[in-house]
Formats: sequence, C-alpha cells, structure tokens
Amino acid sequence: MNIFDENHSKLLVKAILTLETEDEVKAFLEDIMTTKEIIDISQRLGVAKMLREKEVYNKISKDTGASSATISRVNRCCLYGAGGYKTVLDRLEGVEE
Repeated sequence: MNIFDENHSKLLVKAILTLETEDEVKAFLEDIMTTKEIIDISQRLGVAKMLREKEVYNKISKDTGASSATISRVNRCCLYGAGGYKTVLDRLEGVEE
C-alpha cells in the first residue's frame, strides 16, 4: 500500500501545494505540527545537506545534535529513498538560508 493513496495523505500533499509564500508555509507548519516535529524534520534536512557535502557522522552529530541512528536513517533515504531529499537539496542550491 502506498501511504499517499490514503485520502488524508492526498489532502496533505494538495494542501502543501497551495502554499505560495514563506510566511504561509511557516503558518501552516506551525498549525499542523508540534514544535518538536518541526525541529526534528528541520534537523533531518540539515543532516541530509551535510551528508551531501560529504561530512562525517561525528561532525554531523556535533553540528545538528542528531543521533547516529537518525543520521543513518537519513543516509539510507538519501541513497535508496524516493528522491525527495535530492530534489529539495538540488533546488535549494544557491538559495540563501
């Protein structure tokens, strides 16, 4: 079963696609997620960026606070996942943080 075949998952994807500005995205994320969820997902994206930059696990852990298990999970997704991290990181290249 594909998680995105489920009705509410489709709604989430469509909802995200309606957002047009950084402020709209921030407001939506703040409403739909807990602070911890936002921090955790942000951390994973930071880990993915550092893995792409060929940083070692120790430095990634030190800089992001991520556990080795989280770094390994993100690494597996980057290598064998659906390509979401790659797409986002490709598009973020050259964009100021």
